[in-house]
Amino acid sequence: MTKPRARDLGLDFSGETGALNAITDVPGVLVGTCTRIEGDGPVVPGKGPVRTGVTAILPRGRNPEPQPVWAGIHALNGNGEMTGSHWVHDGGYFIGPICITNTHNVGIVHHAATRWIIETYGELWGEEHLWAMPIVAETYDGLLNDINGQHVREADALAALGAAKAGPVAEGNTGGGTGMVCYEFKGGTGSSSRTFEVDGERFTMGAIVQANHGTRPWFSPLGVPVGRHMTEDRLLTAEQGSIIVILGTDAPILPHQLNRVARRAAIGVGRGGSPGGNNSGDIFLAFSTANPVPMMQVGVTRLKFDALNDEVFDDIYLAAVEAVEEAVLNAMVAAQDMTTVRPDGLVCRAIDHDRLVEIMTRYGRCG
Repeated sequence: MTKPRARDLGLDFSGETGALNAITDVPGVLVGTCTRIEGDGPVVPGKGPVRTGVTAILPRGRNPEPQPVWAGIHALNGNGEMTGSHWVHDGGYFIGPICITNTHNVGIVHHAATRWIIETYGELWGEEHLWAMPIVAETYDGLLNDINGQHVREADALAALGAAKAGPVAEGNTGGGTGMVCYEFKGGTGSSSRTFEVDGERFTMGAIVQANHGTRPWFSPLGVPVGRHMTEDRLLTAEQGSIIVILGTDAPILPHQLNRVARRAAIGVGRGGSPGGNNSGDIFLAFSTANPVPMMQVGVTRLKFDALNDEVFDDIYLAAVEAVEEAVLNAMVAAQDMTTVRPDGLVCRAIDHDRLVEIMTRYGRCG
């Protein structure tokens, strides 16, 4: 069964999407997931229930030669983890995959992603003694998953990496987003894209999110105070989640400019209503697949770059904001109900599509 997406409900988004309306609209970008859903009933640490997983992004696909991926990073609120962030700040790039999982499994996923780099690029990592520093980010799924059981295994992360492909992105209760909550509705994995034109050339900005943030009263998609109308089945009294945003583009954008693109993810998240709560890890990475060069350790002395003038970035920033805004809603619309484990036996409801449409229509933002 094909899951609906927010646009399928008639929500009044602006901007032009790519063919898939996903980060995989960016040429070469692949996404894979591994989802673990096992067991029911009260939580027994170490045994379950298990509702978690891993999402893997390969910015340069399965390129047989490792190449830097130019990147920038921003933390709206730093109550979370994204490995490799210090090097992205200093070096302006990373090598290899991006993985997203839950808070207590960052270590094993990092171990697996490092193994993937070593095995995928064995000649360089064996003969040149290069270091591997993959990007691994997290959000907390302990409301719906036995997070202290640390159920994600190295094999799960490798399965997500092995499953990475072009095409539609699995949304909702999938991958790292399996056990996540968004605005006290069921959250999870979501993606979207926008196209934009610079000097007659068309480029794509794609977003993928792991949405686990917000409280119900904040929820205001497209500026509509939906959270004030849908007050039933609340789960929280305060913000205790996070959101990871990965933005990718094929436009030639340099690292210092990508830092600014990453900052715009905060506006996309804020458009849904979140101010970035104190307990939230709102961490954003932006990358560009343009300007491929050899590995620095084995490359040439001088590098040449194509780059866009800062004066043309308004449409680029807007594309990032709109893609993030829609990706969060896609995660929520695709999600399905899931019972809680702490406290036991409540239900984290997926957002009611009919109610959402009725409220959005009443405010003139659907139809």
